[in-house]
Amino acid sequence: MTETPLYTALKAHLSKNRAAFHTPGHKGRFLPADLYEMDLTELPDTDSLFEADGCIAQAEAKAAELFHSRTTFFSAGGCTLCIQAMFCLAAPQGGKVISSRVIHRSAVNTMALLGIKPVWVRPRPDAGPGLAGRLYPEDVKAALQENPDAKAVYVTSPDYYGVLADIRGLSQVCHEYGVPLLVDNAHGTHLALLGKHPLALGADLTACSAHKTLPVLTGGAFLNVGETALSRRLHFAERAKEAMALFGSTSPAYPVMVSLDLARAWAMEHGKEEWERLAERMAEIKETAWKKGILLPLGETDPTRLAIGTLPLGMSGEQAAEYFREKGIEPEHEDGGYVVFITTPFHTEEELDRLEKAVMSLPDCTASVTESLPALPALPPVAMTPRDAVLSFQKKIPLQNAVGRIAGEAACPCPPGVPVVMPGEKITEECARFLEQAGVYEIFVVEE
Repeated sequence: MTETPLYTALKAHLSKNRAAFHTPGHKGRFLPADLYEMDLTELPDTDSLFEADGCIAQAEAKAAELFHSRTTFFSAGGCTLCIQAMFCLAAPQGGKVISSRVIHRSAVNTMALLGIKPVWVRPRPDAGPGLAGRLYPEDVKAALQENPDAKAVYVTSPDYYGVLADIRGLSQVCHEYGVPLLVDNAHGTHLALLGKHPLALGADLTACSAHKTLPVLTGGAFLNVGETALSRRLHFAERAKEAMALFGSTSPAYPVMVSLDLARAWAMEHGKEEWERLAERMAEIKETAWKKGILLPLGETDPTRLAIGTLPLGMSGEQAAEYFREKGIEPEHEDGGYVVFITTPFHTEEELDRLEKAVMSLPDCTASVTESLPALPALPPVAMTPRDAVLSFQKKIPLQNAVGRIAGEAACPCPPGVPVVMPGEKITEECARFLEQAGVYEIFVVEE
């Protein structure tokens, strides 16, 4: 056989036998082996995703029962397709959208494609050192008062570290001003089984990346339309398929869609019990971490996600990740201050024990006061729209030469996971200094 670099690399990684505390959620332990045989296409008896009126429509109706949504739609194009559809439903002709600065690149790109002008609202740093924190309803209300022509409000909850926003408070403010609340719930599909899903708290639309925490093949996601007066008035359910078809592939993967259907069935039969059991187990592991002086996100968080700040232990997140790998554990994410683990009911008890023992054996706390990362710089001035910047000719230049230039991309160091500059914003000295401290040394800028 000729060389197969990707296949060979994946086989080599699997041979390390590390416990996989990262996506996807199935851990190779749920989906049937015959999915290979189900790699089919649109046939008279297999339905068609964007014109569904048969078995796919029936499967989506069952998913709506799980989420208690008005309608739920399958995506084989990941959560990105769901985010694209949400923006298209809320602001198909562009316009202003009030948005949290905690935002995925797919949302920024969609804003550019649709000509959306974001009105940025910074989260308040209430989740602990180095973390972005939460968007507050009062701040969103102020933004809506200043921008009465806004089409929607967009928020990410939970964030990568498991921090949950006040969705109920945000939805109340949005509905008071007659605009829909769109939630990037990519990391929180399972919250439907823990009573914390954004739909249950008043969101009008949610994008849920099912493969991150449910037993779904990578690329499987749900677009949910809330049972709200506003979603009905704006005809979200009737327009959603058209919005998804605008961005989605005409050849969606049937194995991915089948995995969504199977995971939904499992969730309705066993999910609540299994996720509650996992939440109890993770509470024990978090307690172990807290007693060692390890930083944990403050306030309401995803009860099953573990994000530990290791700076008090004299370790960066990257150093901690290597430590866990030596213990046979592969984390989801590491950065300058934190290491993140995604847990699901498909982890074995041995793997959870391995994680807890590794946490227990971390070095003891060496600092009584943890120095947080430098404070985020002020929002830079806007020089052009995201659309104009993203679609302009660009070039990558050293950050030290970028002061005064217009960013062509979002620069988002983690933590805190908040873009320091967005496409179309002018790079200030303060922004450049912060990015250099975070290890960013080059950036794409709009060509002059």
